[in-house]
Amino acid sequence: MSGIPLGVLDLVPVSSGSTAAEALHRTIDLAQQTERFGYTRYWFAEHHLNPGVAGTSPAVVLALTASATSTIRIGSGAVLLGHRTALSTVEEFGLIDALHPGRLDLGLGRSGGRPPGKTTGPLPTATPVVDGRTPNGLLIPPRFSFAHLLGSPRIALQRHLLQQPNAQAQDYGEQVDDILALLRGEYRSADGIEAHAVPGEGAELQVWILGSSGGESAQVAGRNGLRFGANYHVSPATVLEAAEGYRAAFQPSEDLDKPYVSVSADVVVGEDDATARELATGYGLWVRSIRTAEGAIPFPSPEQARTHAWTDADRTLVADRVDTQFVGSPGRVADRLEQLQEATGADELIITTIAHDHADRVRSYQLLAEEWQRR
Repeated sequence: MSGIPLGVLDLVPVSSGSTAAEALHRTIDLAQQTERFGYTRYWFAEHHLNPGVAGTSPAVVLALTASATSTIRIGSGAVLLGHRTALSTVEEFGLIDALHPGRLDLGLGRSGGRPPGKTTGPLPTATPVVDGRTPNGLLIPPRFSFAHLLGSPRIALQRHLLQQPNAQAQDYGEQVDDILALLRGEYRSADGIEAHAVPGEGAELQVWILGSSGGESAQVAGRNGLRFGANYHVSPATVLEAAEGYRAAFQPSEDLDKPYVSVSADVVVGEDDATARELATGYGLWVRSIRTAEGAIPFPSPEQARTHAWTDADRTLVADRVDTQFVGSPGRVADRLEQLQEATGADELIITTIAHDHADRVRSYQLLAEEWQRR
């Protein structure tokens, strides 16, 4: 399985009792360490108004990380286009590429400042799922509904703060088209006026689309012949339809002659199963804070997490994420990652790991890399 590359997705998590500044220093250290361990790319997510997540601006953090690393690819997983323009995105990443050419991934996401649209029901997949399992045993849990969050005052406030007054988000597909045209130097306005982004035009960016379903994101990625990231760690119920929807829509491009899919997974590796389970103790409580719309809390220590009195409603709220987190010894977790890769046909896997202690987080990535390279 060492032929399947492993990458990193980092939210720049803030542990309880720690600060955002400490989290950023630890992120740079983790990027340096995972480069040494053999991970092929290091992505930053974009999140806002979360006390426990400091990764608010992928472009800023990856610019800092680029200067501290030399070979690992770096990028966004993803920039959220709902509250920004195509030009600002191309110029930001063009600036970084000017100093670190050929190492940058521009991952594009659809959320952020955009009012929630209609959600589609489950799409049929070619891979059968019986009693919540694929033929090779990968868990595909019931689809999680975010309907209870749509009226959240905090989410409404986030949209208000991210968006300029009275502004409307551009159609996602059109915005991606504009980004690609600006990168190629082919942008023309509706009345034929040229625009040239400097820096940005001609930048050696690898453009990705990230998505959680077989809907608009998968279709845009396929239509443009771009690489696609499917999110098992965010939406495990829809990972199959996301990957299959993208492949069905794929049209070859100058950059890519066949579909290319990465799949993400939440992972905690310890020296043995018991150690890993202890390190992952705070995960359920952390997910709960996100899904109640209070915002991701600082990641709790195992001792702090054990003080929470769980209700049945709490457990239901986080069940799909907790049940699909890969936790255990290096061998156990690698087995489950192989299962995920086989079920989805992933060309590479993106690993996101959170632990309260930075040393444990680094060690988790190291143990997994060593096991993966033995296979």
